Amino acid sequence: MAIATLKLVCKPNLHIRPTPFQCIRMVVPRSLAVVEAADQCIASIPEQQENKKVPGWKKLNSKELGLKNSMIASPTKKVLNLLKKKGYDVYLVGGCVRDLILKQTPKDFDIITSADLREVMRTFSWCEIVGKRFPICHVHMDGIVVEVSSFNTSRCKPAMYFTHDIEAPSGCDKDDYLRWRNCLKRDFTINGLMFDPYAKIVYDYMGGIEDIMKAKVRTVAPAAASFQEDCARILRAIRVAARLGFSISRETAHSIKDFSSLVLRLDKGRLLMEMNYMLAYGSGEASLRLLWKFGLLDILLPFQAAYFVRHRFRRRDKRTNMLLSLFSNLDRLLAPNRPCHSSLWVAILALHKTLSDLPRDPLVVAAFSLAVHNGGNFSEAVGIARRIEKSHDVRFPELLDPSGLDAEALADEVLNLAESVKGTLSQMTTRYLVSQAMADYPQAPHSDMVFIPLGLFIKTLNIFEDVKVSSRRKFLSKHGKKIDYESLAQGDLQETRHVFARVVFDTVYPLY
Repeated sequence: MAIATLKLVCKPNLHIRPTPFQCIRMVVPRSLAVVEAADQCIASIPEQQENKKVPGWKKLNSKELGLKNSMIASPTKKVLNLLKKKGYDVYLVGGCVRDLILKQTPKDFDIITSADLREVMRTFSWCEIVGKRFPICHVHMDGIVVEVSSFNTSRCKPAMYFTHDIEAPSGCDKDDYLRWRNCLKRDFTINGLMFDPYAKIVYDYMGGIEDIMKAKVRTVAPAAASFQEDCARILRAIRVAARLGFSISRETAHSIKDFSSLVLRLDKGRLLMEMNYMLAYGSGEASLRLLWKFGLLDILLPFQAAYFVRHRFRRRDKRTNMLLSLFSNLDRLLAPNRPCHSSLWVAILALHKTLSDLPRDPLVVAAFSLAVHNGGNFSEAVGIARRIEKSHDVRFPELLDPSGLDAEALADEVLNLAESVKGTLSQMTTRYLVSQAMADYPQAPHSDMVFIPLGLFIKTLNIFEDVKVSSRRKFLSKHGKKIDYESLAQGDLQETRHVFARVVFDTVYPLY
């Protein structure tokens, strides 16, 4: 059996990153071989689901999808091989399969196996079981953590919304049934793919390949039920759509809006993790646009939502502003496998809010970023800034017209800006101060959400700590333009300051 030729409809997209298949006529070759199609095993799906056409089960030749075992990270491959040698079935599952099909670098690789978690523990010397609701194994291999889940664990924890709505398929073997049941518990169809690197087969039980070709994020279960069971999926939908440049299906989009307030159920640590996935991995601008479009920015980042309200930025606005430009410039330096530490994007938010509250001379902002970069060397920062002759980006009201400050006045303004940024950080991380400040914006949605912990506040504060008058200090600054991404991800101070300065300077004085 063969899959008919499928063409992707290219349509305008508000996201910064282009649709991965843009300008490619066909994603799947005309004669893509289907190893087996289990049409007799189609499960019944609730009527509420958007797609009335139930996808058939497909087992696709991985080579025809462009997948090669050489694309799998070495530590993950070692984990797969050790479990396979012990006689267990092993698969790559979830977003990593999707990313490999899209020829993108996966953020990480997830494995599912027929082995019990206890058997996985016995297989690897450095391994621990984490998670209570959905326990998995963290296998430490060559300096990274590989997540391994078990069919046996997931089989014991059925998802609530499948209990009555979907009947068990008939006519399928045990392995197909186990894979199908596991895929039912996935969040989105494009994450419901399994790849057997030994049999060279990709299993698609949920129509994930079709949605990849349509560049669409769609929940596996009816979206309302899916989000009520796990409200973190609301933020994951935003994150996946932003990162891939995909659109969100109509039913899923409506449910995101209807159930957006459910994210308040998440603990602050989980909210920080989800926000970091959005802002630290190269899709910050697109994430902020989607958070604003669906009303989630109002809940999670109320100061930034108030900024959008104040400047009459519409929910589907395709224009830019200084906040979005800052993150656009940050995105150019990052990638899913080259993230920054969360302190960097928190610092960018703090600087922007400070400038939004009280606009500054562009030379002051430039000198401030240079002072941050070189560890507080004022004379050098001011000297370089005063030699700038190019025009600043006049689109942003946060930047005043240059006022011709002399060296002493410029230094004073930089010090003032540094202290103001530190004050803004305190305001962003104190619930009472957030609530008090938001009272000044009656048109903006009310939220006193604070998910930035004390440790992150202190680490972000340290970025600006050296921007002060001191004549007896040694100035420590990064040499060279090359970014050390391992140090950046760990929050190394010099590396973080270097990238912060580049982002701010390139926003104030764009390269075009």
